[in-house]
Amino acid sequence: MILPIVAFGNPILRKVATDITPDYPDLKKLIADMWETMYSSYGVGLAAPQINKNIRLFILDSKQIFENQEEEDKGKYSDEPGFRKVFINAKIIELSGKEWPYNEGCLSIPKIREDVNRPETVVIEYYNQAFEKKTESFTGITSRIIQHEYDHIEGKLFIDYIKPLRKKMLQGKLNDISRGKIKVDYKMAFSK
Repeated sequence: MILPIVAFGNPILRKVATDITPDYPDLKKLIADMWETMYSSYGVGLAAPQINKNIRLFILDSKQIFENQEEEDKGKYSDEPGFRKVFINAKIIELSGKEWPYNEGCLSIPKIREDVNRPETVVIEYYNQAFEKKTESFTGITSRIIQHEYDHIEGKLFIDYIKPLRKKMLQGKLNDISRGKIKVDYKMAFSK
């Protein structure tokens, strides 16, 4: 089932999400719904707060980026093949490497894209969909998507990383998004 994406302005996007246990109600269905929602919204990642669930769960599929890259861009951001993964109760252990800019966007903040600097590598501890504990290192685009989605479960948004003057210049657009004065081609839920 395709779920509505929570728009900027909803307080849930600013809350630190809570851990869940393997017996979380209908977890398997929730994850399936998140995949369907993410793909129908043309996203590469989706965090539970974006579908109005205050839990530490996010998904990503960075394979799409690598499959859709122009031949001359292959390997530009890393040599990885991309990953499709579920992250539950994630905790970043370490960020390292040179910070590099990339033009990020967010399904909860449609039609706004800004360059954001993030470290090249992330080491993250998490549980997969089978609730098996993992600790893995990711680089490049996948690392960036993980950091972006991880921010969602920490109550942060990519616009928090842009310069104050630039954010002030975007305030009108952000206000329009929070009031529902925007047209997108996917389901959204706006604050009242």
